[in-house]
Amino acid sequence: MNYEITFIVSPDLPTEKVEELTAKVAKIIEDLKGTVKTIQQLGKKRFAYPINKLREGSYVYIELSGDGETVNAVESFFKFNDSIIRFLTVKVEKKKVIAKPTAKAESQVEATEVEKLQQATEVKQNEPATEQSPLT
Repeated sequence: MNYEITFIVSPDLPTEKVEELTAKVAKIIEDLKGTVKTIQQLGKKRFAYPINKLREGSYVYIELSGDGETVNAVESFFKFNDSIIRFLTVKVEKKKVIAKPTAKAESQVEATEVEKLQQATEVKQNEPATEQSPLT
């Protein structure tokens, strides 16, 4: 299965320590026979609201493939590490491909819509016109 993990590290941590934490996470994943596809350090960003009296944090994004055991090990590492403020793991599923209608299919749809409109106007034209006096 493919997963995306984003975690936020305390802004007080120097970049070397953030890289060290990221390397530990990658090692945990590889030890449990998972593979790390990408690791991106997104830098410091300001929060929308304070978290644990902090206003900003360093974001790290990881794409990996592995099983549930791998994800559980990484999440338990995050839970017991005080410098990690928050984390989010998302399971990525394959995107479903929706076939685009071809030009021929689109023209057929338009033709049937035109035919329906013509039939509706013919029915209205064939109905007898009944006039009612305004007093009745």
